[in-house]
Amino acid sequence: MGSNSFRLEVGRVEGDHIFRIDTVRETLRIGAGLDRDGKLTAVAQRAALDCLARFAERLRGMHRSSVRVVATQTFRAATNADRFLPKFEATLGFPIDIIAGHEEARLIYLGVAHVLPPSTAPRLVIDIGGGSTEFIIGRGMEPERLESLKLGCVAVSQRFFPKGNLTAAAFKAAETHARAEIEAVANEFDRAHWHEAFASSGTALALAEILETNGWSTGGITPDGLARLRRRMIGAGDVSKLTLEGLKPARKPVLAGGFAVMSAAVAELRVERINPVGGALRLGVLYDLLGRSAHRDSRVATVERFLERYRIDRDHAKRVAQTARALYQRAARRPDEDAAQRVEWAGWLHEVGFTVSHVGFHKHGAYILQHADMPGFSAGEQKEIARLVLACRGSLDKVENALDDDDLRAQIAALRLAVLFHHARRPIETPRITLEAGTRMKLQIPSAWLNAHPQTAHLIEKEHAEWAAAGHPF
Repeated sequence: MGSNSFRLEVGRVEGDHIFRIDTVRETLRIGAGLDRDGKLTAVAQRAALDCLARFAERLRGMHRSSVRVVATQTFRAATNADRFLPKFEATLGFPIDIIAGHEEARLIYLGVAHVLPPSTAPRLVIDIGGGSTEFIIGRGMEPERLESLKLGCVAVSQRFFPKGNLTAAAFKAAETHARAEIEAVANEFDRAHWHEAFASSGTALALAEILETNGWSTGGITPDGLARLRRRMIGAGDVSKLTLEGLKPARKPVLAGGFAVMSAAVAELRVERINPVGGALRLGVLYDLLGRSAHRDSRVATVERFLERYRIDRDHAKRVAQTARALYQRAARRPDEDAAQRVEWAGWLHEVGFTVSHVGFHKHGAYILQHADMPGFSAGEQKEIARLVLACRGSLDKVENALDDDDLRAQIAALRLAVLFHHARRPIETPRITLEAGTRMKLQIPSAWLNAHPQTAHLIEKEHAEWAAAGHPF
């Protein structure tokens, strides 16, 4: 769900490869549907809902684990996303992940890497979308540097070419604006760091086709070719009067904005030639989804890196994580596998805030987990894991709204009790525990075990009081 277009891609899995069998694209330019307050307008929402209803028909009958929906910059920016997203998900029939800019860049590189010949040489990939532009340098299948800037063909076209006027002044202003943004990352992405440059997305493919069809480039996108295209557009004076071989009508309204970003990127990063390439975000999402089903989940690698980076006590984290997952599966009326996985990850990462302070570590940890770059995780997943970590100890007031949901209550209770049972930070023989988190909370623990563990029994009494104060006694 991009700022310029919504795309539906269906692939058939054969071994480790995905063969695309169906592609649907609808140009909605949702990025132009944000009002002055950053809210997605009712008109834009209706267009999105109508599109998602059509996509839902194609996806009907597919298992949830075989479908992933990602939304990009416009949805990151929309201040009313929490209000309209549930309607979008209900219409489509699948959850929607609003992904962070770095995660979008990672997925773009994954898609591009799967269509390029194998190479260990460093490569630059630029992807100009409707609302943002991603810059990636990677080797083989692994990205090494990732950046996402709030520059896109829809946003720049809307700001600097609002009525379709193609003047020299407008191009100068647009390119100056784009260069100022790109300048901040230029040292990390200029030609000293890569051997070849590639550009994915519709903007790159459209520009390359125009330059090659009109004889302004012998292949790919070059500074000289862009200069000739700029003169041609300024000569036309207006988008409505622009006629170019290779220019599709649907690309016209956002061509100038996309051109300005590409021209600025080529200049700032000292690119002599940039080659268009397919793949990009949608193919990256498919391969990432395949990795999850084949037990090569990038999120597992991210958790592993966090354990190392934040020097987390692995043995203790493992005990908490395993106990929390088991308790959630007993507590929930209908345990959800995705929720069980989030509870387990929250257990692994609940002490990530120790690197800031032992006092209030759960608050520091929640902040880190919500705002850090976590490859593979959507913004929604990060938010949910952060909420669990925030709730793992202390007052329940800070997650009061979540307690009205039976499943969320089960997740929170499971993690809190897991942390409580392992308070001594050493292996214990976990008792037979019954935990239910329905309309009424229910917790049963053998009295003999409690008598043998008086400190744990004391902590459970305090936990009972905390849940009682929150209106959910057990």
